[in-house]
Amino acid sequence: MTEESFYRLTEISRNPRRLPGESYNLIRRVFRRAGGIVLFVPIRTMQYLGVVSEEEIFFVDGAGNRSLIEVAWQNFRPQARSSVTDPVDYEVVYYASSGTRTMQWLQGEFHRALSDVERGNPAIPLSAASARVVTLPRKS
Repeated sequence: MTEESFYRLTEISRNPRRLPGESYNLIRRVFRRAGGIVLFVPIRTMQYLGVVSEEEIFFVDGAGNRSLIEVAWQNFRPQARSSVTDPVDYEVVYYASSGTRTMQWLQGEFHRALSDVERGNPAIPLSAASARVVTLPRKS
């Protein structure tokens, strides 16, 4: 099993969002299929990496600092929906100022990347791994 370390700076801001039910359900299916530990999802169109765990999904810039978390999706509330096809409320947390620009494309591109994984695209293997997240203080 591989272990990766990721780092987050101090939170800049947090906003409520809604994830389409189809996307949330896809995330849960692929995560379970990967063994429910940690799932690494390359988002090739953006050169980002999505990291799915039981508690959150976070994203790092694969072309920049590959271990520094830019955006995280947290506090999913699927229990608040009345149907499995309804959207799921969650919070997006920004750790870098570039995160708001990244979020303009992230939901759609992450969904497409997960669809590739689910279809069994051999270029995107499922991997069992563990990830460790360390919070770093922001420099004053």
